[in-house]
Amino acid sequence: MMPRVYHIDVHDLVRLASLKNVDSMSEPRERIMLPTPSTSHVPYERVYEPAEDSFLFLDTLSSESEKIFLQDYFNQPREGSTSKNSSTPLVVEIGTGSGVVLSFLHAHAKNILGRPDILTAGVDVNRFACKATTETLRAAELVQDIKGWSHGFYLGNILGDLTGFLKPGQVDLLIFNPPYVPTPELPQLPHKEAKTTTTYEDDSYLLSLSYAGGLDGMETTNRLLQSLPKILSCSRGCAYILLCAQNKPEKVREQIQSWGSGWAVETAGTIGKQGGWEKLQILRIWRTH
Repeated sequence: MMPRVYHIDVHDLVRLASLKNVDSMSEPRERIMLPTPSTSHVPYERVYEPAEDSFLFLDTLSSESEKIFLQDYFNQPREGSTSKNSSTPLVVEIGTGSGVVLSFLHAHAKNILGRPDILTAGVDVNRFACKATTETLRAAELVQDIKGWSHGFYLGNILGDLTGFLKPGQVDLLIFNPPYVPTPELPQLPHKEAKTTTTYEDDSYLLSLSYAGGLDGMETTNRLLQSLPKILSCSRGCAYILLCAQNKPEKVREQIQSWGSGWAVETAGTIGKQGGWEKLQILRIWRTH
């Protein structure tokens, strides 16, 4: 069976987002340590467990430098508009796994992006990851609701491959923690309905989808990079993509720079020490016009 494909039109959902969000006066705005969403419910035997790469995303997105960038980038009027905050940003994570990164952005949108009125959605080829992400995000929402703090409007998690479920030009902020480990080959994408129970081999296969990156660890990432100019918003599209040293990050930067003057790329976060054989960094890729 082919993955389910849905097409999301952001403009039809902006009104719903405005009804969901409440900007509480009690929500903290000063520099604070933002809590990490709980993933204690996630079946780690078949869903990628938050690790060094996941936490690098949380640290990067909540860093002062990235908050300054994001709050400026997403609080400027879009092309053709004369007012700020005129369009609700759509935030999409590709390969959500446990959902810890998407839930972190969803719960702390006001602190990170400077506005709570964001739409969030995810996609993963692992149906157990889709279910886990929804549970993680709902738990994070509950924490925010209890405190009287705002959060985004969750559209759902889609079972599918990369960006095929999105209409062109609609993603404002894309997050991608790819399968980046170099491997002899890529595991085939799931083509059958997943069973409610799995064997050890099934679980190992599902986990391999989260880390096996093929040649140079870049086969899946290269497919995503090729789609960025099409799926990112034409006026304020931005993506954060994680790479390891074996992915040849400088070559990736050169590739993006070759797209032309309307694009920029820089390293937004890195793990300075060698973590085994991999050293991780997150590239920020964005439209400059």
